[in-house]
Amino acid sequence: MIFESIKKRIKKASEIMNLSDREISVLLEHRQINNSILNLTGREYPAWRIIHNNSLGPGKGGIRFHKDVDEDEVKALSFWMSIKNSLVGLPYGGAKGGIRINPKELSENEIEKISREYIRKFHENLGENKDIPAPDVYTNERIMAWMLDEYEKINNKKEPAMITGKPLSLGGISLRKDATSRGGFIILKNFLEKMNKSKKLKTAIQGFGNAGMNIAKMMYDEGFDIVAVSDSKGGIYGKLDIEEIIRKKQQGGKVEDYEKKVNKITNQEILELDVDILILAALENQITKDNAEKIKARYIVELANGPINPEADEILIKNNITVLPDILANSGGVVVSYFEWSQNKTGNILEEDFLKSKFEKIMIGNFNKVYELSKEKKLDLRNSCYIIAIKRILEAEKARGSL
Repeated sequence: MIFESIKKRIKKASEIMNLSDREISVLLEHRQINNSILNLTGREYPAWRIIHNNSLGPGKGGIRFHKDVDEDEVKALSFWMSIKNSLVGLPYGGAKGGIRINPKELSENEIEKISREYIRKFHENLGENKDIPAPDVYTNERIMAWMLDEYEKINNKKEPAMITGKPLSLGGISLRKDATSRGGFIILKNFLEKMNKSKKLKTAIQGFGNAGMNIAKMMYDEGFDIVAVSDSKGGIYGKLDIEEIIRKKQQGGKVEDYEKKVNKITNQEILELDVDILILAALENQITKDNAEKIKARYIVELANGPINPEADEILIKNNITVLPDILANSGGVVVSYFEWSQNKTGNILEEDFLKSKFEKIMIGNFNKVYELSKEKKLDLRNSCYIIAIKRILEAEKARGSL
């Protein structure tokens, strides 16, 4: 149960912060848990939209289409969005949505129908000042466009700020395409500068979807030695031409289709390679107490949400392995979503160069405050993130009279 892992993380943070039982209760409660059954040509698919906390602003978080989505996972993901949005200083609470469906088994027409059905079921809970969805696992700008269109038809008004990650033609923003990866790369580079490390470090990347491919390209271009990558079908290890592998993937192929001489490895084996940096860009619970002792990387970047569980964290800390945690390392996506939402609400379109500069300033600023707190309090980076984020949420709750 993923949410049980969150309770453990809150317990750890509460001990450091000396939180009361009431404060812990507020942090763990969800404001809205909405669920429904979607129908598609006689088949039924469970769906959810959940708001964890909205003391800082409207709910914000993606919608994922995945065959294993369940309520526990969506509750956990909405919690992480609350912590992430608070940490980054955005005027958002945390929310998440999902449909238990395998989009790989559906036609484009069926995906459009289920996307519109989702909005018909949950439209009363959504809105630019209520809860703002975005893309997540196996959803994209086209799906966001269908969802926006359906929402506007139902409400008979234009409201582009009700959803982010849209196409440019509907009020999207070009920075969104690689924002998660770019933010993670900025965090990583600044961390390595603090450690006085060069960029020619051996790197393995688990997960070669949008986030994994983009950070691979950025690192490859700046001289990192990427020796292993994997997708859901498996991975490869050896001397890699990342640009060629990306071309294969963009043409609908698999990482394993790479034709040069390499070793085939599994998604579990890639975690245990003797590398300097491990990028986790796949799904939750990839490193647990069962394999944490086998991890040889010195630095881990969590581009995925929750890829390391609490028991594994303790082992990694003991073994002097530094984790750049998800709520910091993958926060670039929601920062750019904030830019998109703000422009849609105000109609004030800002220059891309200005937004790029602002984005980098936000990412570096957030990294620095986390890093400085970790040094001051002698804490790992994850607990430093949680302390900063929890403090801001509880201050908002107190200001509202909830505590």
